[in-house]
Amino acid sequence: MAATPAPAPETWHLLRSPVALARAVVVLLGIVIATDLLAVVAGLNVRSGYATSLSTDRMYVTDAQAHASLLYGFAGSLQTFAMLATAVVFIIWFRRVRLNAEVFDASQQRMKPGWAIGAWFVPIGNFWLPRRIAAGIWAASVRTNTDGSWRTVSQTPLNLWWTAWVLSAILGRSADRNYAQSLMPQEVANAVVAVMASDMLDIVAAVLAILFVRKLTAMQGERAALGAYPLRQRQAAGPVPS
Repeated sequence: MAATPAPAPETWHLLRSPVALARAVVVLLGIVIATDLLAVVAGLNVRSGYATSLSTDRMYVTDAQAHASLLYGFAGSLQTFAMLATAVVFIIWFRRVRLNAEVFDASQQRMKPGWAIGAWFVPIGNFWLPRRIAAGIWAASVRTNTDGSWRTVSQTPLNLWWTAWVLSAILGRSADRNYAQSLMPQEVANAVVAVMASDMLDIVAAVLAILFVRKLTAMQGERAALGAYPLRQRQAAGPVPS
């Protein structure tokens, strides 16, 4: 979508601090990491049980295997609840920083503020649309120099988080589907290994998300503290890179 003109300084009263939401997101991401670790431990337990069955040619499910599977299912439920809660609060935080970015520099925002929520629910498109919005938020939130000129801040935290999140989402969906369709002991054992790998990647993505949230929130605090003086250098720089 076409960029809109930068808002007048009077709109700065619309700024809202994202700090409280960022703290909530960080706490919830920590819970996601904890549930992923629990799922990995439970997966190792399931994998060990089925490996024993394969080595002894047992085709029936033992009590130990049944208990391990129950624990694995419980860990999966905890993961789902933690992920849903985190997603809700994260999107609320994402919308908050997007609205702030509109005040900082609307010319860098390629999509309307409502897309900060809607983009996450577009099939297929949710693998790149939120990244596009995040890039605009990042560019508008970069702290300026005291003379009003712009400084460059690497998008590495954003790029690493987004790459890990996309890979985790793709691998997780594939691994969960294979696990649900597994019947034979060898199939289950192999599927559990794939699910554990996706859980480990999800942990990496959660850690990188924490770094991204903290960095962007800090950048917006620094940018807001400088006031609404002209952004001569940034407005002359053209559209934000995707």
